Amino acid sequence: MKLSLYIAKRYLFAKKSRNAINIISAVSVAGVSVGTMALIIVLSVFNGLETLVRSIFNTSDPDIKITAAEGKTFIPDPASLNLLSAVDGVSCYSLCIEENALLRYGERQYIATIKGVDENYIKVTRIDSSMWDGQFTLKSEKGRPYAIPGMGIANSLGLRINFITPLDIFVPRKSGDSNLNPENAFNRRFIFPSGIYQVEQEFDSRYVFIPLDFANELLENDRGVSSIEVKFRKKADEIKVQKEIKNIFGKGFSVQNKFEQQEIFYKVMKSERLAIFFILTFILIIASFNIIGSLTMLIIEKERDIEILKSLGADNNLIRKIFIFEGWLISIIGAVAGVILGFAICWLQQTYGLVRLQSDSLLLNAYPVIMKLNDFIIVPATVLLIGFWAAWYPVRYLTKKYLVRN
Repeated sequence: MKLSLYIAKRYLFAKKSRNAINIISAVSVAGVSVGTMALIIVLSVFNGLETLVRSIFNTSDPDIKITAAEGKTFIPDPASLNLLSAVDGVSCYSLCIEENALLRYGERQYIATIKGVDENYIKVTRIDSSMWDGQFTLKSEKGRPYAIPGMGIANSLGLRINFITPLDIFVPRKSGDSNLNPENAFNRRFIFPSGIYQVEQEFDSRYVFIPLDFANELLENDRGVSSIEVKFRKKADEIKVQKEIKNIFGKGFSVQNKFEQQEIFYKVMKSERLAIFFILTFILIIASFNIIGSLTMLIIEKERDIEILKSLGADNNLIRKIFIFEGWLISIIGAVAGVILGFAICWLQQTYGLVRLQSDSLLLNAYPVIMKLNDFIIVPATVLLIGFWAAWYPVRYLTKKYLVRN
């Protein structure tokens, strides 16, 4: 093996009689390097985007969300709530109710979802950490209710925190009214905003948070809630806690963790990541044809060397190994160079944010990049596997006629 590897290195770095072979070998190394670098960079960007999305959802989504399997609302059983509080790993919970409503601020109107929450809501989520203006205050010291709309809603209504112009909320009455006046078909309440939050565009353009009792009065609701949102304690066994909560509430309720609340989105991200990986891998396979071309021309050029080695006692396996190692060296050099370049570019992006985002609505002004050890293992392994195939097949096929002839 040492002899075959030594000869392979000599063949790779020595000047050939045909300059085209050197060029094709260099192009082969460059192709593998670029493909490896692209895989490292793209996977690292996907890691950064996934972490960014998780941080956004961690701000707005609870650890566990309990909803009715059928229907929009349900009346929570006090006994179930007591058992929920006693579950090891549960820190607190919040009762919430949601309903679509028409918002009016001055002369502007907007359809959004009002979400009535209790005082525990800021303990369950971290929505109060994403305030763009004002504070996440549901009630004043004197008990006056306040609303907290998202940035998208505030921009659509031209809303700002001034405590002069109130926010009017209209929701359909539950009790039918035969009066022809359309205004009598709606419950109307006014409320002043205490703050404006900014999480992400879709969420900001959908929800307005209001106190739970204010929402119940507006919706003519007695004790019904849309969901019970739960916060875990630190180092809680999430799978075990979720299972216990399911046992408490039974089959009539849906108990979802953070992943299940955004299941479609996470599955789409994983599918995109996998699709990009296979596309770039396919490009690497195409680039590996340069290795096949390089080895083909090298075998043709070294026909006389093969005859000399055979006359000196070299067997067929030794000669095949020489050219297989030649192909592997091209792949190894390309993979190492690609990993180094990919790491360098990712580090520069992490440190200096060279590639900027053009949207002002996002929380970051540069593409997020996170490097993970798994990517630096899987990518080179994939490249070397492709390189092994690209070297083994042509060498096995092309050397047959020369070895048989000799």
